[in-house]
Amino acid sequence: MELDLRGSVALVTGGASGIGLAVAHAFAEEGADVVLWDIAETTPDAARRLAERCGVAVKGVRLDVTDFTAVCAAVGKAETEVGPFRHVAHAAAIGSGRFGFPYTNLIPDDWRRVLEVDVMGLVNVAHAVGPRLRERGQGTFTVIGSVAGQIGSQTDPPYSAAKAAGINFAHCLAKDLAPHGVRVNTVNPGMIQTPLNRAVWQAWHDRQPVEQRRSYEDWAGEKIRNVIPLGRWQTVEDIAAMCVFLASERCRNVTGQTINVDGGFVMRS
Repeated sequence: MELDLRGSVALVTGGASGIGLAVAHAFAEEGADVVLWDIAETTPDAARRLAERCGVAVKGVRLDVTDFTAVCAAVGKAETEVGPFRHVAHAAAIGSGRFGFPYTNLIPDDWRRVLEVDVMGLVNVAHAVGPRLRERGQGTFTVIGSVAGQIGSQTDPPYSAAKAAGINFAHCLAKDLAPHGVRVNTVNPGMIQTPLNRAVWQAWHDRQPVEQRRSYEDWAGEKIRNVIPLGRWQTVEDIAAMCVFLASERCRNVTGQTINVDGGFVMRS
């Protein structure tokens, strides 16, 4: 499908791996130039490989989205070197790394970094990039959420609460930016085999008596069968396809929406 993104510039946070990298790759395949932000040391290498594979300009910047001053500086530098952003996909996020069922397995300090990265990271990016999109009178901003933010997932309460906050803030952004021609939507992944998903299993596994421990494949497979009506994993490519579709003019009247790519896990009218 031709989405007419060629020649535009897309900013992808958390873009060095997982969902973020898949989203960046999908934009690049559609001919968009891409800026990757990620705290990982591998970010420049990921950008170089993506540029070689897709033949577009890709710039990789190591960046901590919790540092607002650094985020603002990175926006200005990237737009000077690559071009003005038209599309933003915010995928930067972390989990607590703890199994939070019940929530008292955690302590308040387990929440702080998650909320700083997942909530304030989104806020920082929105404050740095949103006014530029508004001034241009066009653009899209897609937040990568999670079904955990809709169902109150007990496996990681800090992550679940942070994702709920992100969904709500995306609604605020959509209302504020719509009069300026900027669309904001949230894409919620369901069950995806990412390092974050495996970390949830590891946190559960480490708390179990030896005789009750299960492999990641058995644990995750049972969960898929029990909660996903389509009975299969979602992939990072599934999420990326939706993000790029939402960025296109085919979705020009879609804003303020929370769209699940979850195999039917969460169904709401």
